[in-house]
Amino acid sequence: MSYNSPRLLFTASMNDFAHIERRRPRSLALGVVESLSDRIRDGRLAPGGKLATEAALMAEFGVSRTVIREALSNLQASSLVETRHGVGTFVTGHGDSAVFRIRSDQLATVRDVVAMLELRIGVETEAAGLAAQRRTAGNLDAMREALAAFTHAVEAGHDAVGPDFRFHLEITRSTQNAHFESLVQTLGTAIIPRARLDPSAASVDERQAYLRRVNAEHGSILDAIAGKDSEAARAAMRIHLANSRERRRRAASLR
Repeated sequence: MSYNSPRLLFTASMNDFAHIERRRPRSLALGVVESLSDRIRDGRLAPGGKLATEAALMAEFGVSRTVIREALSNLQASSLVETRHGVGTFVTGHGDSAVFRIRSDQLATVRDVVAMLELRIGVETEAAGLAAQRRTAGNLDAMREALAAFTHAVEAGHDAVGPDFRFHLEITRSTQNAHFESLVQTLGTAIIPRARLDPSAASVDERQAYLRRVNAEHGSILDAIAGKDSEAARAAMRIHLANSRERRRRAASLR
């Protein structure tokens, strides 16, 4: 069936929702919203397309009916879908154009990626400082789990984008300020710049060495947050994201 078919049902794999934190119902709903809205906005579901049933969505995302209903309610509020009682839920369009998003076509060049990293430096540096003041033991456990998953992915030869995103998302959760978390959830894994990196540009060994450096920087951020040192956390996050920005610039100059 064509992706443009108005009868398209959601059949994407669980990878679209990989690594969403399962112990926080509100975050679960946001994760479902992000995954489904991305499919609508990038055209995988055209206006008029019918969503799968609640039961099918529950099975796909591994969440409860309450989470699915909350997610669908949020999608309706954003004018992305409408529910016709007794019939189903249908895509109505691409939603409110005023909602802030960074689309894939806005990350097509190194300059675009650098601009996104500048935004992240502004937001996530302060988030790290607040996280150091407010983090819970559960937040620290989630960050440690993300770092361990990152290491495992690298050693298995994967790009570790999922664990990387989880780590940064958990920092925003640790602020106990829902606006930080909502912003990063909305942006999704597009915030991880190497998702745009040409895999042919480096050897496997070079890429693994690079990813190990990235996770070492994550470790420095976590140490500062665990130690409740706000200024050190801000500094470590700024260094991490600035290093990422400079890596993009250097890679561009070598092409």
